[in-house]
Amino acid sequence: MAKLKSFRELRVYQELKRRHLEVHKLTLTFPKFETYELGSQVRRSSNSAPALVAEGWGSRHTNVYIEAVNRSMGEIRETQHHLDVAKEKGYMTPPRFAELDAAYESCGRMLERLHEALSAWRGTTRTGDMVQEEVAVYARRPNCDWEEAMRITEELDCLFTPNT
Repeated sequence: MAKLKSFRELRVYQELKRRHLEVHKLTLTFPKFETYELGSQVRRSSNSAPALVAEGWGSRHTNVYIEAVNRSMGEIRETQHHLDVAKEKGYMTPPRFAELDAAYESCGRMLERLHEALSAWRGTTRTGDMVQEEVAVYARRPNCDWEEAMRITEELDCLFTPNT
């Protein structure tokens, strides 16, 4: 597998952008009074999903990237809600809705796999409603009590204190 050089190479980004363009075109067929109501809402949420993936890619911090992926999943669900409302209002056919809904479900699964890969790389596991992170090796030593911490501090202090 080749190393990706840009967020534009991510398949999930490409799919989300493609879906946004489809949704944008679809909303232009909504009744005029929905231009700034439902149409605007669904355009914004469908555009936010790929934009958040791009934003997360650009971060130097894995936690920020994971948060962007989480927020992108939220935007997908919001878009699905707006599309559901548009279908109920008769602005699209049930087959067209089913096609878009299935495409967004697929993108959601891709984002979930991206989230899992980033979490595994960072050393975090998430199962159901539990998140468990490994102790960062640079933060503190596991099972280090107060006396041990003071001893280490004194040793370091001696190294950096000039002899007079």
